[in-house]
Amino acid sequence: MKKMWLVVLLAGMMEAGYGQRSSQPNIVFILADDLGWKDLSCYGNPFNETPHLDKLAQNGVRFTQAYAACPVCSPTRASIMTGKYPARLRLTNYIAGNRTDKASPVIPPKWEAQLEATETTIAELLKNKGYATGMVGKWHLHSKEAGKLQTQGPWSQGFDYSRMIGKNGLDYYNYSILKDAPNQTDYEDKGTTYLTDKLTDYGVEFIQQNARKPFFLYLAYSAPHILMIPRADKLGKYMQKHNQFDGKYNPNYGAMLESLDDGVGRIIQTLKEQGLLENTLIVFTSDNGGLGMNEQGPTPTTNEPLRKWKGHIYEGGTRIPAIVSWEGKIPKGVTSDVYYSSIDYLPTLCDLTGITALPTDIDGISQRSLFLDPAKTSSSERPIFWHYPHFSNQMGRPAGAVRMGDYKLVELYETNTFELYNLRDDVSEAKNLAVQMPHKTQQMKQLLVGWRNQLNAQMPLPNPDYALKNAEKK
Repeated sequence: MKKMWLVVLLAGMMEAGYGQRSSQPNIVFILADDLGWKDLSCYGNPFNETPHLDKLAQNGVRFTQAYAACPVCSPTRASIMTGKYPARLRLTNYIAGNRTDKASPVIPPKWEAQLEATETTIAELLKNKGYATGMVGKWHLHSKEAGKLQTQGPWSQGFDYSRMIGKNGLDYYNYSILKDAPNQTDYEDKGTTYLTDKLTDYGVEFIQQNARKPFFLYLAYSAPHILMIPRADKLGKYMQKHNQFDGKYNPNYGAMLESLDDGVGRIIQTLKEQGLLENTLIVFTSDNGGLGMNEQGPTPTTNEPLRKWKGHIYEGGTRIPAIVSWEGKIPKGVTSDVYYSSIDYLPTLCDLTGITALPTDIDGISQRSLFLDPAKTSSSERPIFWHYPHFSNQMGRPAGAVRMGDYKLVELYETNTFELYNLRDDVSEAKNLAVQMPHKTQQMKQLLVGWRNQLNAQMPLPNPDYALKNAEKK
Protein backbone atom coordinates (compact mmCIF):
# COMPACT_ATOMS: atom_id res chain seq x y z
CA MET A 1 0.00 0.00 0.00
CA LYS A 2 2.82 2.38 0.92
CA LYS A 3 4.57 1.66 -2.38
CA MET A 4 1.39 2.48 -4.27
CA TRP A 5 1.06 5.83 -2.47
CA LEU A 6 4.73 6.55 -3.21
CA VAL A 7 4.19 5.89 -6.91
CA VAL A 8 1.13 8.16 -6.93
CA LEU A 9 3.04 10.90 -5.09
CA LEU A 10 6.01 10.75 -7.45
CA ALA A 11 3.71 10.76 -10.47
CA GLY A 12 1.94 13.83 -9.12
CA MET A 13 5.22 15.61 -8.54
CA MET A 14 6.39 14.88 -12.06
CA GLU A 15 3.05 16.09 -13.45
CA ALA A 16 3.48 19.36 -11.54
CA GLY A 17 7.00 19.73 -12.82
CA TYR A 18 8.79 18.76 -9.62
CA GLY A 19 11.93 16.73 -9.86
CA GLN A 20 13.18 18.25 -13.10
CA ARG A 21 16.80 17.11 -13.27
CA SER A 22 17.92 18.56 -16.58
CA SER A 23 21.53 19.67 -16.65
CA GLN A 24 20.36 22.59 -18.76
CA PRO A 25 19.10 25.53 -16.72
CA ASN A 26 15.78 27.20 -17.37
CA ILE A 27 16.08 30.86 -18.30
CA VAL A 28 13.66 33.64 -17.41
CA PHE A 29 14.66 36.92 -19.04
CA ILE A 30 12.53 39.84 -17.84
CA LEU A 31 12.82 43.13 -19.70
CA ALA A 32 11.32 46.38 -18.43
CA ASP A 33 10.57 49.25 -20.80
CA ASP A 34 12.21 52.65 -20.12
CA LEU A 35 13.22 51.72 -16.57
CA GLY A 36 15.89 54.10 -15.32
CA TRP A 37 19.15 53.25 -13.57
CA LYS A 38 18.01 54.53 -10.16
CA ASP A 39 14.30 53.59 -10.30
CA LEU A 40 14.42 50.51 -8.06
CA SER A 41 14.68 50.85 -4.30
CA CYS A 42 17.64 48.43 -4.32
CA TYR A 43 19.41 51.00 -6.50
CA GLY A 44 18.76 53.73 -3.96
CA ASN A 45 15.36 55.09 -5.01
CA PRO A 46 13.59 56.33 -1.86
CA PHE A 47 10.14 56.72 -3.43
CA ASN A 48 9.37 53.63 -5.52
CA GLU A 49 8.56 50.36 -3.73
CA THR A 50 9.99 47.26 -5.41
CA PRO A 51 10.30 44.55 -2.72
CA HIS A 52 10.37 41.55 -5.07
CA LEU A 53 13.12 42.98 -7.25
CA ASP A 54 15.00 44.04 -4.13
CA LYS A 55 14.84 40.45 -2.90
CA LEU A 56 15.96 39.19 -6.30
CA ALA A 57 19.02 41.43 -5.97
CA GLN A 58 19.63 40.14 -2.44
CA ASN A 59 19.61 36.59 -3.84
CA GLY A 60 21.96 37.36 -6.71
CA VAL A 61 24.07 40.05 -8.35
CA ARG A 62 23.15 43.69 -8.80
CA PHE A 63 25.12 45.38 -11.57
CA THR A 64 25.82 49.09 -11.35
CA GLN A 65 27.34 49.51 -14.82
CA ALA A 66 25.19 47.45 -17.16
CA TYR A 67 24.46 49.08 -20.50
CA ALA A 68 21.83 49.02 -23.22
CA ALA A 69 23.34 48.88 -26.71
CA CYS A 70 21.23 51.87 -27.72
CA PRO A 71 19.41 54.71 -25.92
CA VAL A 72 16.07 53.65 -27.47
CA CYS A 73 14.18 50.39 -27.34
CA SER A 74 14.08 48.45 -30.64
CA PRO A 75 17.85 48.41 -31.27
CA THR A 76 18.54 47.19 -27.74
CA ARG A 77 15.90 44.48 -28.05
CA ALA A 78 17.53 43.39 -31.32
CA SER A 79 20.93 43.28 -29.60
CA ILE A 80 19.53 40.99 -26.90
CA MET A 81 18.00 38.69 -29.49
CA THR A 82 21.08 38.49 -31.75
CA GLY A 83 24.19 39.40 -29.73
CA LYS A 84 24.98 42.05 -32.34
CA TYR A 85 25.45 45.79 -32.21
CA PRO A 86 22.52 47.72 -33.68
CA ALA A 87 25.01 49.33 -36.10
CA ARG A 88 25.80 45.90 -37.53
CA LEU A 89 22.10 45.14 -37.92
CA ARG A 90 21.47 48.65 -39.28
CA LEU A 91 18.56 48.75 -36.87
CA THR A 92 19.64 51.92 -35.12
CA ASN A 93 16.37 53.58 -34.06
CA TYR A 94 13.10 52.52 -32.55
CA ILE A 95 10.70 51.05 -35.11
CA ALA A 96 8.86 53.92 -36.84
CA GLY A 97 11.34 56.50 -35.58
CA ASN A 98 11.62 59.24 -38.23
CA ARG A 99 12.23 62.56 -36.49
CA THR A 100 14.39 65.14 -38.28
CA ASP A 101 15.50 68.69 -37.56
CA LYS A 102 15.39 71.24 -40.38
CA ALA A 103 17.89 73.40 -38.52
CA SER A 104 20.49 70.62 -38.42
CA PRO A 105 23.24 70.18 -41.02
CA VAL A 106 22.49 66.43 -41.17
CA ILE A 107 19.58 64.04 -41.65
CA PRO A 108 19.42 60.41 -40.48
CA PRO A 109 20.72 57.72 -42.85
CA LYS A 110 18.55 55.06 -44.38
CA TRP A 111 18.22 52.30 -41.79
CA GLU A 112 16.49 48.96 -41.31
CA ALA A 113 13.25 49.51 -39.39
CA GLN A 114 13.00 45.79 -38.61
CA LEU A 115 14.96 42.78 -37.42
CA GLU A 116 15.53 40.78 -40.57
CA ALA A 117 14.00 37.31 -40.53
CA THR A 118 17.36 35.90 -41.60
CA GLU A 119 18.97 36.85 -38.29
CA THR A 120 19.54 34.02 -35.82
CA THR A 121 17.99 34.75 -32.43
CA ILE A 122 18.74 33.38 -28.98
CA ALA A 123 15.32 31.69 -29.10
CA GLU A 124 16.26 29.78 -32.26
CA LEU A 125 19.56 28.66 -30.75
CA LEU A 126 17.89 27.47 -27.54
CA LYS A 127 15.06 25.80 -29.43
CA ASN A 128 17.61 23.79 -31.40
CA LYS A 129 19.08 22.77 -28.04
CA GLY A 130 15.77 21.29 -26.95
CA TYR A 131 14.34 24.24 -25.06
CA ALA A 132 10.71 25.26 -24.99
CA THR A 133 10.70 28.93 -25.97
CA GLY A 134 8.18 31.57 -24.97
CA MET A 135 7.83 35.26 -25.71
CA VAL A 136 5.36 37.43 -23.81
CA GLY A 137 4.74 41.16 -24.20
CA LYS A 138 6.38 43.84 -26.32
CA TRP A 139 8.22 42.60 -29.43
CA HIS A 140 8.72 45.84 -31.41
CA LEU A 141 11.14 44.35 -33.95
CA HIS A 142 8.95 43.98 -37.02
CA SER A 143 8.42 46.31 -39.95
CA LYS A 144 5.16 48.22 -40.10
CA GLU A 145 4.74 47.16 -43.72
CA ALA A 146 1.73 44.96 -44.40
CA GLY A 147 2.46 41.27 -44.06
CA LYS A 148 5.90 41.70 -42.45
CA LEU A 149 4.67 40.58 -39.04
CA GLN A 150 4.17 37.08 -40.39
CA THR A 151 7.88 36.58 -41.05
CA GLN A 152 9.33 38.98 -38.47
CA GLY A 153 7.12 38.28 -35.46
CA PRO A 154 8.30 36.18 -32.51
CA TRP A 155 6.51 33.10 -33.91
CA SER A 156 8.93 33.21 -36.85
CA GLN A 157 12.02 33.96 -34.76
CA GLY A 158 12.23 30.80 -32.68
CA PHE A 159 9.41 31.18 -30.16
CA ASP A 160 6.95 28.29 -29.86
CA TYR A 161 4.70 30.17 -27.44
CA SER A 162 4.01 33.82 -28.35
CA ARG A 163 1.67 36.22 -26.61
CA MET A 164 2.59 39.52 -28.22
CA ILE A 165 1.00 42.87 -27.53
CA GLY A 166 -1.04 43.77 -30.60
CA LYS A 167 -2.94 47.03 -30.72
CA ASN A 168 -2.52 49.92 -28.28
CA GLY A 169 0.55 48.60 -26.51
CA LEU A 170 0.86 51.80 -24.47
CA ASP A 171 -2.76 51.88 -23.32
CA TYR A 172 -2.82 49.67 -20.26
CA TYR A 173 -6.60 49.14 -20.38
CA ASN A 174 -7.37 49.07 -24.10
CA TYR A 175 -5.11 46.60 -25.90
CA SER A 176 -5.01 43.23 -27.63
CA ILE A 177 -2.78 40.17 -27.35
CA LEU A 178 -1.85 38.13 -30.42
CA LYS A 179 -1.37 34.38 -30.06
CA ASP A 180 1.29 32.64 -32.18
CA ALA A 181 0.29 34.45 -35.38
CA PRO A 182 -0.23 38.00 -36.66
CA ASN A 183 -3.99 37.67 -37.17
CA GLN A 184 -4.96 35.49 -34.23
CA THR A 185 -6.18 37.53 -31.26
CA ASP A 186 -6.05 35.68 -27.96
CA TYR A 187 -7.40 38.50 -25.81
CA GLU A 188 -8.79 41.98 -26.27
CA ASP A 189 -9.23 44.28 -23.31
CA LYS A 190 -12.09 46.72 -22.85
CA GLY A 191 -10.95 48.36 -19.64
CA THR A 192 -10.99 45.42 -17.22
CA THR A 193 -7.56 43.76 -16.97
CA TYR A 194 -4.38 45.76 -16.39
CA LEU A 195 -1.87 45.02 -19.15
CA THR A 196 1.08 44.37 -16.83
CA ASP A 197 -0.99 41.83 -14.88
CA LYS A 198 -2.15 40.14 -18.08
CA LEU A 199 1.42 39.72 -19.31
CA THR A 200 2.35 38.16 -15.98
CA ASP A 201 -0.58 35.75 -16.36
CA TYR A 202 0.85 34.56 -19.66
CA GLY A 203 4.33 34.21 -18.18
CA VAL A 204 2.94 32.05 -15.39
CA GLU A 205 0.99 29.97 -17.90
CA PHE A 206 4.08 29.31 -20.00
CA ILE A 207 6.12 28.15 -17.00
CA GLN A 208 3.35 25.85 -15.83
CA GLN A 209 2.92 24.34 -19.29
CA ASN A 210 6.64 23.68 -19.74
CA ALA A 211 7.74 22.75 -16.24
CA ARG A 212 8.97 19.30 -17.23
CA LYS A 213 11.59 20.36 -19.78
CA PRO A 214 14.12 23.17 -20.05
CA PHE A 215 12.54 26.44 -21.11
CA PHE A 216 13.40 30.00 -22.08
CA LEU A 217 10.88 32.69 -21.20
CA TYR A 218 11.40 36.18 -22.62
CA LEU A 219 8.95 38.33 -20.66
CA ALA A 220 9.04 41.85 -22.11
CA TYR A 221 6.82 44.16 -20.09
CA SER A 222 5.61 47.43 -21.60
CA ALA A 223 5.82 49.09 -18.18
CA PRO A 224 6.80 51.61 -17.02
CA HIS A 225 6.76 53.21 -20.50
CA ILE A 226 4.37 56.10 -21.00
CA LEU A 227 1.39 56.50 -21.05
CA MET A 228 1.37 56.93 -17.26
CA ILE A 229 -1.62 54.71 -16.48
CA PRO A 230 -1.42 52.90 -13.12
CA ARG A 231 -3.84 50.62 -11.34
CA ALA A 232 -6.09 52.80 -9.20
CA ASP A 233 -5.67 50.62 -6.12
CA LYS A 234 -1.90 51.16 -6.14
CA LEU A 235 -1.84 54.91 -6.68
CA GLY A 236 -3.07 56.27 -3.35
CA LYS A 237 0.01 55.69 -1.20
CA TYR A 238 2.28 57.28 -3.81
CA MET A 239 0.05 60.35 -3.98
CA GLN A 240 0.10 60.62 -0.18
CA LYS A 241 3.89 60.63 0.07
CA HIS A 242 4.50 62.70 -3.07
CA ASN A 243 4.95 66.01 -1.21
CA GLN A 244 7.48 64.45 1.15
CA PHE A 245 9.94 64.43 -1.77
CA ASP A 246 9.37 68.00 -3.06
CA GLY A 247 7.49 66.67 -6.08
CA LYS A 248 10.61 65.04 -7.45
CA TYR A 249 8.99 61.67 -8.17
CA ASN A 250 5.95 60.72 -10.22
CA PRO A 251 3.22 58.83 -8.26
CA ASN A 252 1.77 57.27 -11.42
CA TYR A 253 5.20 55.96 -12.37
CA GLY A 254 5.74 54.53 -8.89
CA ALA A 255 2.41 52.70 -8.99
CA MET A 256 3.12 51.31 -12.47
CA LEU A 257 6.50 50.08 -11.32
CA GLU A 258 4.94 48.38 -8.31
CA SER A 259 2.67 46.38 -10.64
CA LEU A 260 5.73 45.29 -12.60
CA ASP A 261 7.42 44.32 -9.35
CA ASP A 262 4.35 42.30 -8.34
CA GLY A 263 4.62 40.48 -11.66
CA VAL A 264 8.23 39.55 -10.99
CA GLY A 265 7.15 38.25 -7.59
CA ARG A 266 4.47 36.06 -9.17
CA ILE A 267 6.95 34.62 -11.67
CA ILE A 268 9.37 33.72 -8.88
CA GLN A 269 6.56 32.22 -6.79
CA THR A 270 5.49 30.08 -9.77
CA LEU A 271 9.03 28.79 -10.16
CA LYS A 272 9.04 27.87 -6.46
CA GLU A 273 5.69 26.10 -6.70
CA GLN A 274 6.93 24.08 -9.67
CA GLY A 275 10.16 23.14 -7.90
CA LEU A 276 12.21 24.96 -10.55
CA LEU A 277 13.81 27.90 -8.80
CA GLU A 278 17.13 26.18 -8.15
CA ASN A 279 17.47 25.28 -11.82
CA THR A 280 16.45 28.66 -13.25
CA LEU A 281 18.62 31.61 -14.21
CA ILE A 282 16.68 34.87 -13.84
CA VAL A 283 17.81 38.03 -15.60
CA PHE A 284 16.08 41.35 -15.05
CA THR A 285 17.04 44.52 -16.91
CA SER A 286 15.77 47.45 -19.02
CA ASP A 287 15.91 48.33 -22.72
CA ASN A 288 17.28 51.87 -22.22
CA GLY A 289 17.50 54.63 -19.66
CA GLY A 290 14.53 56.24 -17.98
CA LEU A 291 12.52 59.08 -19.54
CA GLY A 292 13.58 62.27 -17.79
CA MET A 293 11.50 64.85 -19.67
CA ASN A 294 7.91 65.78 -20.36
CA GLU A 295 7.16 63.78 -23.53
CA GLN A 296 3.51 62.83 -23.11
CA GLY A 297 2.49 64.20 -19.75
CA PRO A 298 4.45 64.84 -16.55
CA THR A 299 8.08 63.72 -16.43
CA PRO A 300 8.14 60.05 -15.34
CA THR A 301 11.48 59.81 -13.56
CA THR A 302 14.93 61.20 -12.89
CA ASN A 303 18.26 59.56 -13.69
CA GLU A 304 20.33 61.77 -11.39
CA PRO A 305 23.29 61.90 -11.08
CA LEU A 306 23.55 60.61 -14.65
CA ARG A 307 23.45 63.03 -17.57
CA LYS A 308 20.31 63.13 -19.72
CA TRP A 309 17.85 60.29 -20.28
CA LYS A 310 16.32 57.95 -22.85
CA GLY A 311 17.15 58.95 -26.42
CA HIS A 312 20.58 60.38 -25.52
CA ILE A 313 23.98 58.73 -25.91
CA TYR A 314 25.03 59.96 -22.45
CA GLU A 315 24.91 57.71 -19.37
CA GLY A 316 21.31 58.54 -18.53
CA GLY A 317 20.20 57.08 -21.84
CA THR A 318 22.25 53.90 -21.82
CA ARG A 319 23.18 52.88 -18.25
CA ILE A 320 20.46 50.61 -16.89
CA PRO A 321 19.64 48.41 -13.90
CA ALA A 322 20.48 44.71 -14.23
CA ILE A 323 19.97 41.88 -11.74
CA VAL A 324 20.97 38.24 -12.24
CA SER A 325 19.97 35.46 -9.87
CA TRP A 326 20.31 31.66 -9.84
CA GLU A 327 19.71 29.80 -6.59
CA GLY A 328 22.78 27.81 -5.57
CA LYS A 329 24.83 28.84 -8.61
CA ILE A 330 25.25 32.61 -8.23
CA PRO A 331 26.44 34.10 -4.94
CA LYS A 332 23.92 36.16 -3.02
CA GLY A 333 23.97 39.84 -2.23
CA VAL A 334 26.82 40.82 -4.55
CA THR A 335 27.14 44.25 -6.15
CA SER A 336 29.34 44.35 -9.25
CA ASP A 337 30.80 47.47 -10.88
CA VAL A 338 32.07 45.58 -13.94
CA TYR A 339 30.50 46.92 -17.11
CA TYR A 340 28.98 44.91 -19.94
CA SER A 341 26.50 45.48 -22.78
CA SER A 342 23.18 43.97 -23.83
CA ILE A 343 25.02 42.43 -26.80
CA ASP A 344 26.58 40.03 -24.28
CA TYR A 345 23.39 38.22 -23.27
CA LEU A 346 23.20 35.86 -26.24
CA PRO A 347 26.77 34.48 -25.95
CA THR A 348 26.44 34.31 -22.17
CA LEU A 349 23.20 32.32 -22.24
CA CYS A 350 24.62 30.06 -24.92
CA ASP A 351 27.74 29.47 -22.82
CA LEU A 352 25.64 28.61 -19.76
CA THR A 353 23.49 26.14 -21.72
CA GLY A 354 26.27 24.42 -23.64
CA ILE A 355 25.62 25.94 -27.06
CA THR A 356 28.93 26.26 -28.89
CA ALA A 357 27.90 26.86 -32.51
CA LEU A 358 27.21 30.60 -32.62
CA PRO A 359 26.81 32.96 -35.58
CA THR A 360 30.27 34.05 -36.69
CA ASP A 361 29.50 37.78 -36.73
CA ILE A 362 28.15 38.34 -33.22
CA ASP A 363 29.70 41.19 -31.27
CA GLY A 364 28.97 40.16 -27.69
CA ILE A 365 31.20 38.07 -25.47
CA SER A 366 30.22 35.57 -22.80
CA GLN A 367 29.91 36.96 -19.29
CA ARG A 368 29.66 33.50 -17.72
CA SER A 369 32.44 34.13 -15.19
CA LEU A 370 31.01 37.54 -14.30
CA PHE A 371 27.56 36.08 -13.66
CA LEU A 372 28.69 32.99 -11.75
CA ASP A 373 31.60 34.46 -9.79
CA PRO A 374 31.24 38.26 -9.90
CA ALA A 375 33.38 38.93 -6.84
CA LYS A 376 36.42 37.46 -8.60
CA THR A 377 35.82 39.20 -11.93
CA SER A 378 37.61 42.51 -12.23
CA SER A 379 37.10 45.34 -14.69
CA SER A 380 38.83 45.08 -18.04
CA GLU A 381 39.89 47.46 -20.76
CA ARG A 382 37.36 46.03 -23.19
CA PRO A 383 35.81 48.70 -25.45
CA ILE A 384 32.03 48.85 -25.92
CA PHE A 385 30.34 51.09 -28.47
CA TRP A 386 27.19 53.03 -29.30
CA HIS A 387 25.98 54.44 -32.61
CA TYR A 388 22.83 56.56 -32.79
CA PRO A 389 22.70 58.60 -36.03
CA HIS A 390 19.17 59.88 -35.31
CA PHE A 391 17.10 62.58 -33.65
CA SER A 392 15.18 61.00 -30.80
CA ASN A 393 11.71 61.95 -29.62
CA GLN A 394 13.41 62.85 -26.34
CA MET A 395 15.55 65.60 -27.94
CA GLY A 396 18.64 63.42 -28.39
CA ARG A 397 20.96 64.35 -31.25
CA PRO A 398 22.97 62.16 -33.68
CA ALA A 399 26.01 60.86 -31.81
CA GLY A 400 28.26 57.91 -31.14
CA ALA A 401 30.35 56.80 -28.19
CA VAL A 402 32.93 54.33 -26.97
CA ARG A 403 33.78 53.31 -23.44
CA MET A 404 37.07 51.65 -22.54
CA GLY A 405 37.97 51.26 -18.90
CA ASP A 406 37.09 54.41 -16.98
CA TYR A 407 37.02 56.63 -20.05
CA LYS A 408 34.17 57.39 -22.42
CA LEU A 409 34.42 59.34 -25.66
CA VAL A 410 31.33 60.94 -27.20
CA GLU A 411 31.27 62.11 -30.82
CA LEU A 412 28.62 64.65 -31.85
CA TYR A 413 27.88 63.87 -35.49
CA GLU A 414 26.40 67.28 -36.37
CA THR A 415 29.56 69.17 -35.46
CA ASN A 416 32.22 66.43 -35.67
CA THR A 417 33.36 67.35 -32.18
CA PHE A 418 34.46 65.05 -29.36
CA GLU A 419 33.94 64.95 -25.61
CA LEU A 420 36.00 62.84 -23.21
CA TYR A 421 34.88 61.85 -19.72
CA ASN A 422 36.38 59.87 -16.84
CA LEU A 423 33.34 57.97 -15.56
CA ARG A 424 35.07 56.82 -12.39
CA ASP A 425 35.54 60.43 -11.24
CA ASP A 426 32.72 62.06 -13.18
CA VAL A 427 29.70 59.80 -13.65
CA SER A 428 27.61 62.90 -14.47
CA GLU A 429 29.74 63.59 -17.57
CA ALA A 430 30.08 67.20 -16.51
CA LYS A 431 33.80 67.76 -17.16
CA ASN A 432 34.96 67.40 -20.76
CA LEU A 433 38.62 66.31 -20.78
CA ALA A 434 39.11 66.27 -24.56
CA VAL A 435 41.37 69.33 -24.66
CA GLN A 436 43.12 68.44 -21.42
CA MET A 437 43.90 64.87 -22.56
CA PRO A 438 44.53 64.99 -26.34
CA HIS A 439 46.39 61.65 -26.51
CA LYS A 440 43.60 59.75 -24.77
CA THR A 441 41.05 61.53 -26.93
CA GLN A 442 42.90 60.52 -30.09
CA GLN A 443 43.25 56.92 -28.90
CA MET A 444 39.52 56.66 -28.19
CA LYS A 445 38.66 58.40 -31.45
CA GLN A 446 40.65 55.82 -33.42
CA LEU A 447 38.78 53.05 -31.61
CA LEU A 448 35.36 54.54 -32.36
CA VAL A 449 36.04 55.40 -36.00
CA GLY A 450 37.75 52.07 -36.61
CA TRP A 451 34.79 50.19 -35.15
CA ARG A 452 32.31 52.08 -37.31
CA ASN A 453 34.36 51.41 -40.42
CA GLN A 454 34.61 47.72 -39.57
CA LEU A 455 30.82 47.46 -39.25
CA ASN A 456 30.19 49.78 -42.20
CA ALA A 457 27.94 51.79 -39.91
CA GLN A 458 25.64 54.21 -41.67
CA MET A 459 26.42 57.82 -40.86
CA PRO A 460 24.08 60.82 -41.04
CA LEU A 461 23.74 62.43 -44.45
CA PRO A 462 24.04 66.11 -45.41
CA ASN A 463 20.77 67.96 -45.00
CA PRO A 464 19.93 69.55 -48.40
CA ASP A 465 17.51 72.00 -46.77
CA TYR A 466 20.27 73.21 -44.47
CA ALA A 467 22.67 73.69 -47.37
CA LEU A 468 20.00 75.55 -49.36
CA LYS A 469 19.22 77.79 -46.43
CA ASN A 470 22.89 78.69 -45.98
CA ALA A 471 23.26 79.34 -49.71
CA GLU A 472 20.29 81.72 -49.64
CA LYS A 473 21.88 83.62 -46.73
CA LYS A 474 25.02 84.17 -48.79
